[in-house]
Amino acid sequence: MLDHIFISVSDIARSVAFYTAALFPLGITSRVDYDGSDGPAGHPDLKGFGANGRIFFWLREGAAAGSSTHIGFAATSKAMVEEAYAAAMNAGALDNGAPGARLYYDPRYYAAGIIDPDGYTLEFVYKIWQHN
Repeated sequence: MLDHIFISVSDIARSVAFYTAALFPLGITSRVDYDGSDGPAGHPDLKGFGANGRIFFWLREGAAAGSSTHIGFAATSKAMVEEAYAAAMNAGALDNGAPGARLYYDPRYYAAGIIDPDGYTLEFVYKIWQHN
């Protein structure tokens, strides 16, 4: 099970605003600012996002390598996929696949894809078999 992920972003304020809007429909609303000087030498400052008492998605300012990373965020319904996609698009994302079934994976795999301001591909995914 994945516990957390850090990604580097080129403009931390822009990315915090983008992810605050894009992740809200998924219930990922908690935010933590971590001062890197509280950690070991060289630890970066971090902006964290999470839900249900867990912070698992972290941003750090630095050189973004967007095209090398794909992140899938779980949704609990098709409507949630659609809401997250719309929120991301309204926050400045580029389309990378409108909401719909991804028949090439499974007829019950419902997802939408976007590209964030640094070129990271994100997928909002509802897999009914994971919620029964």
